[in-house]
Amino acid sequence: MPSHLALLSYLLVLLLSLDKFLLHYLKKRLFSGPRIPTGTPKSRRPMAAAAAKWSETAMLVIDMQKDYVDPGMRSPMLVAGGEAVVPAVAEAVAVARERGIFLVWVVREHDPSGRDVELFRRHHYSRGKGPTVKGLKGAELADGLVIKEGEYKLVKTRFSAFFATHLDSVLKTAGIKNLVIVGVQTPNCIRQTVFDAVALDYEKVTVLIDATAAARPEIHLSNIRDMKNIGVETPTLEEWRR
Repeated sequence: MPSHLALLSYLLVLLLSLDKFLLHYLKKRLFSGPRIPTGTPKSRRPMAAAAAKWSETAMLVIDMQKDYVDPGMRSPMLVAGGEAVVPAVAEAVAVARERGIFLVWVVREHDPSGRDVELFRRHHYSRGKGPTVKGLKGAELADGLVIKEGEYKLVKTRFSAFFATHLDSVLKTAGIKNLVIVGVQTPNCIRQTVFDAVALDYEKVTVLIDATAAARPEIHLSNIRDMKNIGVETPTLEEWRR
């Protein structure tokens, strides 16, 4: 009889061991399927970060109008180096569109009487004519530059795009923290706009060195240096597009 009890005890222990083994096997087979990744794959993180950065960036295209960059207009406001940078500005605009950057076209459009022009320029206006008078050919964008749907046109009457305009409000409403600036001319409208942007605490201000221009290269470069000294980034178009 004791031998029968010992045998039964041995069989019971064996069955319990088998039960534990089967339970472990079934759990492994049924519940340890393919691992579901958590979080964003590393390869997608840089793309997501870049998209977020560009969505918080605006490009200001400043004064790329015929009276400033087209010698054929014979305008007293012609910027000697302006015509040469039209292709670079057009390319920068194309890159901005690809990246989903908010484009702001900053232009001058003056009253035919010249009453809204700086005092030192009013002598250029008479009989309804003058540089960048609203509705005249000289106020049009340079050939090859077109404002597309969804982009913003801002009219200014002074050097800075921020002075007496609602630009800061428009940018902040759109969630813009960073600015990229192209156009003419470096010592006047570019510089004034940049210094105001820095004063208004935009996180990153960039001026594309070969998509901006002045009357002479040395004037352009000296102003680029001054802007760089206040924390502005000054890459070439090729460096910026990488």
